[in-house]
Amino acid sequence: MVKHFLVKGRVQGVGFRWYVQREAAELSLRGWVRNNDLGHVEVVAAGPEEDLTELKAALHQGSRGSRVDAVVEHELAEIEAAQLGPFEIEGAW
Repeated sequence: MVKHFLVKGRVQGVGFRWYVQREAAELSLRGWVRNNDLGHVEVVAAGPEEDLTELKAALHQGSRGSRVDAVVEHELAEIEAAQLGPFEIEGAW
């Protein structure tokens, strides 16, 4: 299963991407997390449905110092998983 999450709130500049990367890696998910130009964080993750449900719960909880106002979720086509590697932060230095 492949999901795209858009996380809205105070989620940039507070370690949120690193938090997501750690949570996703612990669940052995594949995919990426990145900031977008609107101040939100985007996540694409592939793995078993129960692990994606756990990741979604972690996204709602957020990192220390963050404030999550909404998590918008979309299911993607399975073909999207073919191009995903180990979970990483895109655009990090």
